[in-house]
Amino acid sequence: MARILIVYHSQTGTTERMALAVAEGAGSIEHVEVMLKRAGEATLEDLLTADGLAVGTPENFGYMSGMIKDFFDRTYVAAQDRVFRKPYVVFISAGNDGTGALNAIERIALGYKLKKVYPPVISKGLITDEILEECRELGATLAGGCQMGIY
Repeated sequence: MARILIVYHSQTGTTERMALAVAEGAGSIEHVEVMLKRAGEATLEDLLTADGLAVGTPENFGYMSGMIKDFFDRTYVAAQDRVFRKPYVVFISAGNDGTGALNAIERIALGYKLKKVYPPVISKGLITDEILEECRELGATLAGGCQMGIY
C-alpha cells in the first residue's frame, strides 16, 4: 500500500479544486491511500509516513503561500535526513506565471533532498477542465510510481 500526502493551501478555493483533482488521480491507482491535508493541518508524521508528496499553493506576491512555507518550516529540521529522495510533485494556481512560487518550492525541496518526479502543473488564471485533468494525471503518476516502486 502506497501513501500519498497532498499538502495544499487555498483561500479562494482554486488551489483546493486542483488538490481535489490530484487526490482523485492518486486515488484512481489501486492499493494507494491518499492523505489530503490543508497545510496548517499537515504534520511531520504525515510527511514521514507518506511514500510520495504533492504540494499545492496559490501564487502570492510571486511566492508560495505563507501556509505552505509554514508547513516546510515546521517539518524541515526533523524531516531533512529522513525523507531522502522521497518523490514529490507541485501544482500552483497562479495569477502571474507561477515561477516564483515554483522556484521557492524547488529550492526548499533541495534542502529536504526530495526528488521531483513530474513537471509541475501551473494554472495561469481561471481553472479549466484541462488543468484539472493535468492535476489528475499528476496525482496518478505520483501514486502509480510510488505503488510500483519506481520512485
